[in-house]
Amino acid sequence: MAEKETLENTQDTVENAETGINTDENAAGSTHLNEPVAENETEKLKAEVAEQKDKYLRLMAEFENFKRRTSKERLELMQTAGKEVIVSLLDVLDDCDRAEKQMAKTEDVNQIKEGIQLVFNKLKTTLQAKGLKPMESIRADFDVELHEAITEVPVPDETLKGKVIDEVQKGYYLNDKIIRFAKVVVGK
Repeated sequence: MAEKETLENTQDTVENAETGINTDENAAGSTHLNEPVAENETEKLKAEVAEQKDKYLRLMAEFENFKRRTSKERLELMQTAGKEVIVSLLDVLDDCDRAEKQMAKTEDVNQIKEGIQLVFNKLKTTLQAKGLKPMESIRADFDVELHEAITEVPVPDETLKGKVIDEVQKGYYLNDKIIRFAKVVVGK
């Protein structure tokens, strides 16, 4: 029986020697389980926590600066976003002023119509150059994604049912994105 206990103690000692930890404080070895944690290790952990806290605070400050900077840039962008379009429309405004002066001087209705048509065409081409495109709705199938139905009217022809009969207000795309829905009359 004593031999069996000695054999078990020897096996335990061999297993513990492999891990480098002695469970028996009386036995020789490099490390004991009940030794107090070294002061040096505690200081090392405190320094690591302080370093991580410093990194966190710096990161939060950097993020706050980023948010402040991007909100300021967004505000500036919104204030000046229309500048390019406005500058391009100034030529049309100048043409309108000249047409107004010409209307005061002349009595020829055809000349006035022609001048107004020229100004209107210049306005359309300027806006189209900026990406504005009118929506074609008349005789198209009614689509809730594109049209806003104002009213429904009975139609004599069966082929016009569910189609746009009249356009009360034209719809527009800006760079292939809808910026205004067309207000339409639908046949029923």
